[in-house]
Amino acid sequence: MGRCDVRPARASAVASLALVACTLAFTTPATAAPTLADGWKQYLAGQYDESIATAREAIRESTRELEWRLLILRALFIQGQTAKLPGEIEALESRYPHSLRALVLIHDLHRRTGNAARAKETLTKVQTLAATGGRPVDAPDLVASGQAALLLGGEPRAVLSEYFEPAVKKDPSWREAYLAAGTLALDKHDAALGAEWFRRGAKRVGPDPDLLHGLARAHLDGDRKEVIRALDAALQINPRHVPSLLLRAEHEIDSENYVAAKRALERALAVDGNRPEAWAYHAVLAHLGNDGKGEARAHDRALQRNAFNPEVDHLVGRKLSDKYRFTEGAAYQRRALKLDDGYLPAKIQLAQDLLRLGEDREGWALAEDVHKHDGYDVGAFNLVNLKAHLGKFETRKNTEFVLRMDPREAQVFADDVMALLREAKTTLDKKYGFHATRPAQVEIFPEQSDFAVRTFGMPGGAGFLGVCFGNLITANSPAGNVGTTFNWKAVLWHEYTHVITLGLSHNRMPRWLSEGISVFEELQRDPTWGQHMTPRYRQMVLGGELKPVGQLSGAFLNPKSGEHVMFAYYQSALVVEFLVGRYGPAALTAILNDLGAGTGINQALASRTAPLPEFEKGFEAFARKRAETVPDARKLVAAADEARRLLEDGEWRKAKDALERSIALYPEQKGEGNAYLGLATAHRKLGDKAAERATLVKLAESTSDAMAASLRLMELADESGDMTALAKYSERAFAVNPMSAAVQRALGRVHEARAGGPGGDRVAADRAVANYRNLLRLEPTDPADVNYRLAKLLKVKDPRAARRHILDALAEAPRFRPAHKLLLEMSRP
Repeated sequence: MGRCDVRPARASAVASLALVACTLAFTTPATAAPTLADGWKQYLAGQYDESIATAREAIRESTRELEWRLLILRALFIQGQTAKLPGEIEALESRYPHSLRALVLIHDLHRRTGNAARAKETLTKVQTLAATGGRPVDAPDLVASGQAALLLGGEPRAVLSEYFEPAVKKDPSWREAYLAAGTLALDKHDAALGAEWFRRGAKRVGPDPDLLHGLARAHLDGDRKEVIRALDAALQINPRHVPSLLLRAEHEIDSENYVAAKRALERALAVDGNRPEAWAYHAVLAHLGNDGKGEARAHDRALQRNAFNPEVDHLVGRKLSDKYRFTEGAAYQRRALKLDDGYLPAKIQLAQDLLRLGEDREGWALAEDVHKHDGYDVGAFNLVNLKAHLGKFETRKNTEFVLRMDPREAQVFADDVMALLREAKTTLDKKYGFHATRPAQVEIFPEQSDFAVRTFGMPGGAGFLGVCFGNLITANSPAGNVGTTFNWKAVLWHEYTHVITLGLSHNRMPRWLSEGISVFEELQRDPTWGQHMTPRYRQMVLGGELKPVGQLSGAFLNPKSGEHVMFAYYQSALVVEFLVGRYGPAALTAILNDLGAGTGINQALASRTAPLPEFEKGFEAFARKRAETVPDARKLVAAADEARRLLEDGEWRKAKDALERSIALYPEQKGEGNAYLGLATAHRKLGDKAAERATLVKLAESTSDAMAASLRLMELADESGDMTALAKYSERAFAVNPMSAAVQRALGRVHEARAGGPGGDRVAADRAVANYRNLLRLEPTDPADVNYRLAKLLKVKDPRAARRHILDALAEAPRFRPAHKLLLEMSRP
């Protein structure tokens, strides 16, 4: 008879019994011994006791004893039956003292159960065997050798290429290769590579809870719908899959659905009552609930199995930092590093926490230390590269703010940023009674990837324009490659509002309230900022898509689409508007102070407004009433489709009529594809500039980021010599893109005109000089004219600079007669 070499990877709750088929030609008797596939099928389905019983029966039959004993150890550990492990480990070691697979697993079990001495002893055996055991030839030995190499300090990328990839080539069905490679990638913060490995494994092996859990982990900082999909699939195969239950709890904590998180943890603890991660999550929940005693009890329970386990404090701290509790999170990372000063996950997390707290020197030093010890850690690599970029930034400081910007952009609009921030501080600090203890730190990035690394530790986050961590604001530059048009003044006003609300609440506020206040304050500063009810939002409100206030934070984490994310911002602001309108501004400030004192949000709401069910009922009526003030989206869609077709066909008069009907239905429409832009185009094609201008004015007056409308209005104002209109719309365009050459040119023309008027406004002259110098930095199409204008403005105040500019103008355009004339005037005694 031949050898039926069936890998455990081929078994799962969904995989068919074809997994046990092999190329042998014999008939299985009715009383055949259990196969390894049978045992793994039970294990992967969560039938752990049954898999142990099957394994013991198979061992009595003396078939593949090593595989069965490894399975027993895994099944005992997953259920927390650690008291039974020593005897099983001894039996395994005595029978297979030279099995690297056995030693790697035994080392892991000793480490995770707190038996440091035995773990160290086993690691020595691993080292000896790895050095003398010869070259691995099959997939199981390749994976075990790779895991041993990692334990002994091997370079992770080399392990991937020299062990795990060859293992898959040797045996594409060996699940452990995919699990080892995917886990390694995730541990190094390489989520994309981790997802690729787990996806490859699931495709080759079939539905498997461990591979699906790994895939969910890989998406945790990205697409939460993929997380839920993968976890649901894993738990359908194995409802007792502890890693998936723990990850479900983490997802619910992120969604602020703490009741659901506790349910998931109880299910995990029903399998393993001493699982450290489960108790660590309970400590997080207790902390968020301001239950100090409960936090301490849960933390002690988490360390019961291994008092020197740094993973517990790291996990608690990481989740607190996810909730913007960076001070508390950093304290937990320091505790983890006291237990193990070489535990790199805690070190890189502490680096991130400190950088977000403004403690840059120690934060950068920690990131560099992690990168030095682990060149593959993507998070550390990204931070070290970012530090080099930030080192080139220009810093502006005063007693209230520290502003860091790219030098080129700082020359253009850093002063305007500082002026906007001072206005926000003066207005909002007084309104909320906030007193800062140190300057707020603001960093504006011209590259979206740098913004993402500074903000999230990884590239991505394309939907974010700015983020506030408490005393640190990070933002995309308006000229950055973010794929959208936005008003940078509105963004910074929004983020500075977070500085106040997070400060007053000591970062103890639900996300919906934090975002809602910031959007609300945008609207208070400028009605064209923030968000307004739209026909689509009307449809969502009246269609039952309003989230209960108590569950509103989850809408940011689990949106159906990008549109639903924006709706979550809008609904949050609408809740704040309702709260302030019905209960007064003082109630909102009192709620923030209550949160800062440790009161839960529902209790604070009930105390300052009404019990949550009553508050939610009142808000729903308020929102529905607001929704009924705008038209049905379906009518607008029909009108827009007709107008778009007519514009594409060049039917300008018919398009004009259709667009005017659309505007009559909903005059407040704005944003991409609004009827005003189409109508302005139709008027322009028909040669009616007055009507075009009137149409664009309506749009520009109602929205803060109508860049195309503002640029065209600037052209029309310039043509007609209307300096008042040119000033107005160039300022509006400046708030969208100060790095636009057209904007700087228009502002220069405005200030130059004011400087040349009666009395010669010196301030306006200085501003014109600044605008024209900015324009030169932006490489204008006509630098000779810009240099000529600068020379005229500077010929009295700074003749030497004026002469240089006039010479530069002539170098660009040697026959530029006005420049020759000005040079002659300046050359006279």
